[in-house]
Amino acid sequence: MKVAIEGCAHGELEKIYEAIDHLQIKEGVKVDLLICCGDFQATRNLQDLRCMAVPIKYQQICTFYKYYSGEKTAPVLTIFIGGNHEASNYLQELPFGGWVAPNIYYLGYAGVVNIAGIKIAGLSGIYKFHDFLKGHYEKAPYTEESKRSVYHIRNIEVFRLKQLQKPVDIFISHDWPSGVYNYGNADKLLRKKPYFEKDMHSDRLGSKPCEELLWKLKPSYWFAAHLHVKFAALVPHEENEDDVEKKKTKFLALDKCLPRRQFLQANVFCLHKVLNKKFLIIDIPHDEEKDLKLEYDLEWLTILFNTNHLMSIKKSNQYMPGEGHDSRWNFTPTPEEEELVQQKFNGDFTVPINFSPTAEAYDASREASLHHSVVCQPKACINPQTTEFCKRLGIDDPMALILAASNDETDLQTTPRHPQDWNRVISYSPNRSGEVSFISTNDDEDDDDEDDVSSDDQKNISSGTAERSLSFSPPALGRLSLPSPRNISKSIFEEEEPTPACKRASTEGSGLSSFIGEGGETKESDQGQKAGDSGANSSKSGPKKFKRRNESLYVEADDDN
Repeated sequence: MKVAIEGCAHGELEKIYEAIDHLQIKEGVKVDLLICCGDFQATRNLQDLRCMAVPIKYQQICTFYKYYSGEKTAPVLTIFIGGNHEASNYLQELPFGGWVAPNIYYLGYAGVVNIAGIKIAGLSGIYKFHDFLKGHYEKAPYTEESKRSVYHIRNIEVFRLKQLQKPVDIFISHDWPSGVYNYGNADKLLRKKPYFEKDMHSDRLGSKPCEELLWKLKPSYWFAAHLHVKFAALVPHEENEDDVEKKKTKFLALDKCLPRRQFLQANVFCLHKVLNKKFLIIDIPHDEEKDLKLEYDLEWLTILFNTNHLMSIKKSNQYMPGEGHDSRWNFTPTPEEEELVQQKFNGDFTVPINFSPTAEAYDASREASLHHSVVCQPKACINPQTTEFCKRLGIDDPMALILAASNDETDLQTTPRHPQDWNRVISYSPNRSGEVSFISTNDDEDDDDEDDVSSDDQKNISSGTAERSLSFSPPALGRLSLPSPRNISKSIFEEEEPTPACKRASTEGSGLSSFIGEGGETKESDQGQKAGDSGANSSKSGPKKFKRRNESLYVEADDDN
């Protein structure tokens, strides 16, 4: 099965699908599946934009709404997980996964699905230790705090994923697993992102829960994004002494969707350069006797059913049971438990095609009328897909529990709200200087390559809080102007040995270059990287200053405020 892997989408679905379409026409191949590793930005309208934890100047509607409204249809089955730049209000409607648009499927807080015998697991969000033990208590409209905590991963999802025993073929996360850079070319990574060095040496670059899942699940492939750089690694796993060859995980992180950035990979038969993005052979065998359709995973459904009582909607800490606990602590399904769940689904685990809109899509013709208005965040909404899934499996919908606990009956709805609610706005009153002042806590931001941030703002960003005063301007369509596709004749495969940066021992890299050709050493791509990183500051004199937003991404302190 031919699978395309995408890093941070940032709402640029049109450009991603254009690249795939060009490849299919030019080379006569068919991509069967697109996997996106977070920052998908499924923003349906301007209200959804207000639920994204980014400064107003980055709140661009982009192109997802076209696929949500039916104006366009995703040409290839798309699966994604959430990152830290999301319309969290919409994704919260689908905690166990579901269709966000026709042919575009969200895996939920955590999820496992099957396609033609390939088992795909995923974990949404980024890790922050101060929210890890909490329940899923947030709901729209969000406060500045909950707007960020809502996309922080929780221990219940990690606990559930650890119960998996059957082999996982592909794992998707937004965060990198901690220490994964020790099994690839760390020196080359530091040449691209020199400010990673401090966190690499202190073992703070990456997610500890993801590292635990990497060693526990040992997937064949692990795809990630978040740090806006392309990086490959080959992670060996300890096996029994009788094993001739150790099992290895092929790790690949990709960049975000921008010109001259390595954001997209596809397993085609030879190398190409489409819209200046590199493609590569990654063959993922599948069961050719099965249709390429999305199916629920029986093992995962049983785990959800068995652990339903562990789910919390409280802001207080919730601890998972462990070995030696008085009650059950191992929830790996037994054959009898799987048989019970199988009966609930009558042996048919096909994911139903039951997408239904729960909000009105963006209308460009109305944008001018909102020029001097500030759009409110929407109220929380229950999604019919989740209601149907929970009823069928016999588990609770977290959002339904939250809304019931709030005693706000006006929120308990499973059908789209009236259009006058979708378009609700409040009057806009600027201050005396004609500016809008707001406080944005940016410890979760990862736009390390934005070059319009002042040195003063950099200091604030490093400390985790940035106070800005920006002129108000309405969100505009986010579009990219990319160069025309062109081919390359020179192979970008490189044989590279892992070069650990800190405590782990070096491991052999044989086979790494057959998985991913880095290509970052060529003169052309080096120039592209410079152009992508320097931007507007390229004309300034003096040494280049690197932003340090990522330095505080994984600080183990309560640094959101």
